Parts: sequence; structure tokens; C-alpha cells
Amino acid sequence: MSESIVPPEVRPKPAVPAKPPHVAAPSPTAPHGPSGLGGGVGVDRVSGLGHSGGGSTLLGYIGIDTIIEQMRKKTMKAGFDFNIMIVGHSGLGKSTLVNTLFKSQVSRWSSGWGGEHKIPKTVEIKAVSHVIEEGGVKMKLTVIDTPGFGDQINNENCWDPISKYINEQYEKFLKEEVNIARKKRIPDTRVHCCLYFISPTGHSLRQLDIEFMKHLSRVVNIIPVIAKSDTMTPDEKNEFKHRVRKELETYGIEYYPQNEFDDDMEDKNENDKIREAMPFAVVGSDKEFQVNSKRVLGRKTAWGVVEVENPNHCEFALLRDFLIRSHLQDLKEVTHNIHYETYRARRLNDNGDV
Repeated sequence: MSESIVPPEVRPKPAVPAKPPHVAAPSPTAPHGPSGLGGGVGVDRVSGLGHSGGGSTLLGYIGIDTIIEQMRKKTMKAGFDFNIMIVGHSGLGKSTLVNTLFKSQVSRWSSGWGGEHKIPKTVEIKAVSHVIEEGGVKMKLTVIDTPGFGDQINNENCWDPISKYINEQYEKFLKEEVNIARKKRIPDTRVHCCLYFISPTGHSLRQLDIEFMKHLSRVVNIIPVIAKSDTMTPDEKNEFKHRVRKELETYGIEYYPQNEFDDDMEDKNENDKIREAMPFAVVGSDKEFQVNSKRVLGRKTAWGVVEVENPNHCEFALLRDFLIRSHLQDLKEVTHNIHYETYRARRLNDNGDV
């Protein structure tokens, strides 16, 4: 007797998901849909799927273009960390400039440091953290001050406490990273940027400036700035900037953004303009004055008001845009991928037991 033949089971065709109302219909002139992830995709071709030589047709909207929004939401919930160190001898306006940068009282004067504080006998490290918010974005900003740097008669090796502090933060992060049960989000206290304040002498860098930047440029992103640049004429300022750049090149001091970290030609062209403008000649002030019916941040002198945010008066706006609006995330990435990885590799090679 012949066996009965069981007909194959007929499965219903899966329903094509409806396209969300905010996604535009594909253009009739573009049968394969727009490229990239930015627009809504109606019908597209995916190479490498199915049989060789052909693509698979997507029969409806998938939602790949929402990935960026998903990432944005997760990042907004987690918030951001940014740690900035300020170094330079007393009286250069370090605290004032940082307060001006972030338009908040984030430096030491708002943290219980009296105006009559004494100059420390050795270099101290003072870290103060604040949470600042703008447009729904929260950032934990930590300002690391170094009172006592360069203020002694004998400043030999006065950069050692600063170098030690930076390496201690790398060590702390490394220990958290190698834990078996490590935290979902490791607290990041690593120094992402070091603003080094150069005295506006108009002559050349001091030996202390050269030695500090030579030692510290290997472990942190250094951004040199000329403090209180309103004490020089425009010609003196330009000549001093040119001389400082030449000295940095002569002594092989690498400052951020380093040439070898440019990812592509677009980055190189943008960073070349920044490198040509450095060191930024800046003026800081947290006081407002009335100029041409407008309230502006500035410093009042016998000759008028030096406007902090006026590019014709100083380069504060260039520094702010570079530091916060265009390169803040890159500073963090270079810290993690270059400086921290260099420290991590050295530690694990020297001693596997962290």
C-alpha cells in the first residue's frame, strides 16, 4: 500500500509593518530609496543578503534611522563628565577665565576659598566639581586648580605633584576597569584638558614653562594660553605668539590638537587653522559693562572697556568655541584612546598585577 502524501503546511505571509506617519514616502525617481540613515526608507536594496550577486528587497520601513535618536536619549540620561586642569603662577586670572568660559562660578572663589588665602609652600591640587545644565544637557564639570605652582624661589620639579595626580586618576580608572564585577559606568576623574597659562612678558617662554610642557605633554592634552593679553599692544601680542610657537617647535613640545591625531583631511584643515592661532591670547572677566547699549563682559581701563567676547579685542571666543563647541568630545577621546591607553599598556607590561 502506498503511503499517503501530507501536503506542506501553508504559512501566512508576515504583515509588512506600517510606516510611521513622520517618515516621508520615497521619491518615485529614486527606486532604491535614499542612501544613508537620515531619511525614512520605504524600499531599499541590501547587498550581501540572500543569494550571491543580488540584494534583498526591504518590503517596508525598518527604523534604522532612529538609532541616532536612541543614542542621544541614552547619552542625555547618563550625562557628561569633563575635567579641566588649570596651571600657571598666581595672578594670571586662571579662576576668572574658567568662570568666564562656563559662565558660572565654577572655580575656587565660589568654593569657600577666601580672598586672603596664603600662597602654599608646595604645589597643591584642588578639585572642585559642579553640575551645570544647558538646554536639557547636564554636565559634571570638575575644575582642578594647582595653587602654588611657579610661586616659589626654587621651582625645581614643581610639576611632579601635577604629574602624579594625573597618573593617579589613570590608575584609579584602570583598577575599576580590571575588576571582575566592575561598575556599569566607571566614574571618570581623568584630566581631559590642561590649560597652561603663559605670562604676558612679550619676550619668550620661561624655562619653567618649557620644562612643564615637555614633561606633561606626554600624559595630558595641553592647551597653552597667553593670560591677560590686554597688557600688550596688538603688534606685541602677535610677535609674542609667533615667538612662543617657534619655541614650542624648537623644544619638541606637542600641544593639543596634535598633528598625528588628525583623522582625515577635513580634521586636518580645521585643526591647522587652530594650530596657527595658538597660543590663544585671552582676557577673562566676570563683570559686565554697558557698551553701545549692550551689556558685555569686559575689563574697564582708562582707555575704555576690553570686551572679552569681541574677537577684535582678544581670542577668548576662539578658545571657548574650540574647547567647548567643537573639540570637547575629541579631548575626551584622545585622553581615553591615547594617554590612558599608553599608561595602561605600560602598567600592564611592567606589572600584570594591578
